[in-house]
Amino acid sequence: MSEVIYNRIAMLRAERGISRRQLAEALGVHYQTVGYLERGEYSPSLFLSLRIAEYFEVAVEVVFSTTPFPRIGGAEHTA
Repeated sequence: MSEVIYNRIAMLRAERGISRRQLAEALGVHYQTVGYLERGEYSPSLFLSLRIAEYFEVAVEVVFSTTPFPRIGGAEHTA
């Protein structure tokens, strides 16, 4: 069984106008680590997950999930 962790890091960064480098510096990690996290190529430790949620001032469940997040603006927006 594959242990995939889905996340909304890129969306949260975009909403707040924060670069990968800025987030990485705030978290004390390499900026490439943020890219790996966003692409799902790296699963963060519990400590890092909590720090990311704290940085964005949201619950950890808002940032991370074991199931895919629903797409924003799905098919229900038909003309």
